Amino acid sequence: MSITNATLATGAAAAVYTSSGSSAITTMYLCNRTLSPVTVNLFIVTSGLFASQTNNMIYSNLVVNSNDTYVMEWERILLNNGDSVQANASVTNSIVATVSYTGI
Repeated sequence: MSITNATLATGAAAAVYTSSGSSAITTMYLCNRTLSPVTVNLFIVTSGLFASQTNNMIYSNLVVNSNDTYVMEWERILLNNGDSVQANASVTNSIVATVSYTGI
């Protein structure tokens, strides 16, 4: 297994993890480093497409409380080559996303 980290920004969703070959996401953490609640939007995006609220959003305005971590560990997400997890937040540099994944 491997991990990758990214700090989220506001505006257009950016890639947190992009699959190289086929992979499975085993766990994701969203850690709020600030003293205020922050909202996060999370997308699973097919290779060649872009993040869209109507087509591939899996979490909309998820609130991560101040100095807290939201853990997603109950469902495995299978990705093909070039598919990605993308995200944005209501406050730039407030959320650190950590993705644990393994090749399949």
